[in-house]
Amino acid sequence: MPERARVHYQEELERLENQALGALDLVVAMLDKTLEAIEHQDIELATLVILDDDQVDGRYLEVHQGILSLLARQAPVASDLRVVAALLHVIKHAERMGDQCVNIAKLLPVTGSEPPVQEELRSRVARMGVLARAEVLQAQRAFATRDIVLAEDLVRQDEEVNALNRECFGLVVELGTDADVREWGLTMMLMARALERIGDNAVDIGEQVAFVVSGLFREFTDATHPPRSERELRRQL
Repeated sequence: MPERARVHYQEELERLENQALGALDLVVAMLDKTLEAIEHQDIELATLVILDDDQVDGRYLEVHQGILSLLARQAPVASDLRVVAALLHVIKHAERMGDQCVNIAKLLPVTGSEPPVQEELRSRVARMGVLARAEVLQAQRAFATRDIVLAEDLVRQDEEVNALNRECFGLVVELGTDADVREWGLTMMLMARALERIGDNAVDIGEQVAFVVSGLFREFTDATHPPRSERELRRQL
């Protein structure tokens, strides 16, 4: 590849990475509105969350098309090809996170303007939202800096989100027989599940960081294979 074309190629790849990681900023903004809507039972704000998803979807299409165009014009070397493949995953996970925010926003009107709130359950869902938001930002930072340690730490954070999700389920089971209370509780359980999925997508982005750096893909939480340290991975290279 001629030097000038190579420089242009690298600039284009960097632009696409910034676009993909920027989609996570859009997701965080959606998540902030989503959590505020839950806290204040703000159905109008929830409507804005649904509308904001068009931005994330548009960004997904831009990055996806940009990557396909780049591949059609240039033949990337192995290390760059890993970045290209990882960016396709990053933007897809961002799009899925946006969809989860929309799922929560669509559930909010079901609970009504003055739902029978059980504070213990509501506070756990709120905590899940805070942790999921932190995971998204950490996944973004880990990818931008190619920091595997930071990426692997997402698993620790996600375990707390998963534990809270299980606690929410237990609280819903114990809500009693009042139909309105149980309907609100089940709706909150679905919201908790959506937040749990956002955390899972953040971990998936972290796995892409390890792939870009090492050239080996591995699931951080594969139950059939205990996590291996970066040192162990490097021994295989």
